[in-house]
Amino acid sequence: MSIIESVCVYCGSSNGRDERHFQAGLTLGRSLAEARLRLVYGAGTKGIMGAVARGTMDAGGAVTGIIPKFLIRREANEVDLAELDELIVTEDMHQRKHTMFERSDAFVALPGGIGTLEEIVEIMTWAQLARHEKPMVFANIGGFWNPLLTLVDHMKQEGFVHSGHRVRPIVVDQAQDIVPAILKAAAQRASSNGEDQTVIDRL
Repeated sequence: MSIIESVCVYCGSSNGRDERHFQAGLTLGRSLAEARLRLVYGAGTKGIMGAVARGTMDAGGAVTGIIPKFLIRREANEVDLAELDELIVTEDMHQRKHTMFERSDAFVALPGGIGTLEEIVEIMTWAQLARHEKPMVFANIGGFWNPLLTLVDHMKQEGFVHSGHRVRPIVVDQAQDIVPAILKAAAQRASSNGEDQTVIDRL
């Protein structure tokens, strides 16, 4: 994937204890809108999820929210959901995750809980299995993801991460650097694919 039109953001449905995490959501949302990239997210209107959506919409950006029926009242309210320019209601979490994957050209994990962790790890697993080559970003605000990144390195050292060249998430420390990092990765991928095609054409 070399053309980036939409970015999936995984993050917490609560604010967390560190105000920087909430602010990072607002900043990322604005950055997506300014780059004319559509936000794809879990349709939550609270916490960091709500901050990303609000940051995007306030800056004139497009937002696709994807949420299973049973979570609508828990993570969102109908008034805020009506502001999204696209809302997809799924039957369950499995369908939600698959739809988010299909609708997105890149993935970002902002700080969040177990659900956020599960979602980005699944995307990493699919990359390892060569199911996609879409950019994956850890927004390591305040070092939030350091424990996980250390664990992944440990897994690699112990020989449990196969096809490690496919599992190379981008680690970004500042929210304003996320979108540039995604676009740079996409450009590098396009350049690499072009070089590969040139070699093939010469054969």
